Amino acid sequence: MIGTVSDTQSERRPVFAAERRQRILELVRANGAVSLRELAQAVRSSEVTVRRDLRALESEGLLNRHHGGATLPGELTREAGYAHKVSLEAAEKGAIADLAAALVEDGDAIVVGPGTTTQEFARRLTRHSDLTVVTSSLLVAQVLAGSPRIEVVLTGGTLRGSILALVGSAAEHSLAGLRVRRAFVSGNGLTAERGLSTPNMQVAGVDRALAAAAEEVVVLADHTKIGVDTMVQTVPPDQIAHLVTDDTAPSEVLDELAARGVRLHVAQV
Repeated sequence: MIGTVSDTQSERRPVFAAERRQRILELVRANGAVSLRELAQAVRSSEVTVRRDLRALESEGLLNRHHGGATLPGELTREAGYAHKVSLEAAEKGAIADLAAALVEDGDAIVVGPGTTTQEFARRLTRHSDLTVVTSSLLVAQVLAGSPRIEVVLTGGTLRGSILALVGSAAEHSLAGLRVRRAFVSGNGLTAERGLSTPNMQVAGVDRALAAAAEEVVVLADHTKIGVDTMVQTVPPDQIAHLVTDDTAPSEVLDELAARGVRLHVAQV
């Protein structure tokens, strides 16, 4: 549980954006890493509002925003960032990975994008045999490296350390001309209007290339990403065949995605 920085009087009156963001900063400074859910509860605002606050604070260099939370800026924090992301919504990611693995059959050729949820998904793939897995993620490749029944193809490209994945034109070119059964990708946000998105243009380029290589696109996204729209669109909603998420994802967004033809797979956590 995180420490409180508000008094009774401040909790009783409306909190304006500047004051709310200052309180968020104080919470992150006091605790080092704080989840989105905890921040929303502490400042008595919705997670959507707090996400906007985190984006604004990150743009000023005051904190680092991660999937489902925030940490302090600095080298040590950045190095620990991925480990922190793995710990967020761990139960949901595991349940999503279990459900997504049911969409893979022995003998398949698939592509897998970077992310903490796809890393969990890769761990489930070791149960299969005669798979070919193409990935831009060093962590996905590492998970599968010890399985003699799975052929792992790693794209070229430039290492993006914050997500431990390969990006850039070399990564995109290495995926051109490939055709696999399914692409399993994640991202920073998913809405019914714009589909899957990410805040980084280089990551988006590779995600698009991964999706273009597959007959069907499967999005793996926990509830913290559903209804969130970030800067760069990667996969529009009409190109998403399946969404695997958890049972606390907002139902109104799921209904809108289903109306657009996306097949929903909801993991019970």
